[in-house]
Amino acid sequence: MAFSTVLFDLDGTLTDPFDGITRSIQYALGKMGAAVPEGEDLRWCIGPPLWDSFETLLNTGERTELDRAVAFYRERYTVTGLYENTLIEGIPRVLQTLRNEEMNLHVCTSKPHAYAGKIVDHFEMMPHFGKVYGSELSGHRSAKSELIAHILEEEGLSASETVMIGDRSHDLVGANVNEVASIGVLWGYGSRKELEAESPILIAARPADIVEFLCAAA
Repeated sequence: MAFSTVLFDLDGTLTDPFDGITRSIQYALGKMGAAVPEGEDLRWCIGPPLWDSFETLLNTGERTELDRAVAFYRERYTVTGLYENTLIEGIPRVLQTLRNEEMNLHVCTSKPHAYAGKIVDHFEMMPHFGKVYGSELSGHRSAKSELIAHILEEEGLSASETVMIGDRSHDLVGANVNEVASIGVLWGYGSRKELEAESPILIAARPADIVEFLCAAA
């Protein structure tokens, strides 16, 4: 099973954004006059689209209220939270090795591409990637199924030669919808059980597992 293109999730896969995301959610909830959970109780919010998380946290599906919460979140995130982030150890070597194998790499994140690009550039990963794909600020294409479909069309990719790598079920579900193979990673925010339920071709315990698997398949 050889792959020519690898799609990487960002949060929890390439970087650990825990502080920036949870603190910005807390800030938004405070502005909304809602209960503010401890940071550890917001770990589940890392990965899914932001509107989905606020729908649960605020117990409302009213788009106007969700948009307000997202706007408050961005007040803090775009200034401070964006860089409260750390690069996952071993990721630069993975990216360099896959590029040396002439694989095409793209970022595929539910985060708006306007922010994702800044993070990828901040950690000096941009030279490894063809393009950083993310959602629009409106939330359009924040679902991984829609985003992966967009990337396949935009890049003219064959689904059978593409693999999606991510740490949450949303990444793998999006891949499955598009008949794209997936790899789940355990250093992010999804459990092994969550990932196994979506039948990935590999669950990686460490970044080096990705290289070993993909290079053996090449």
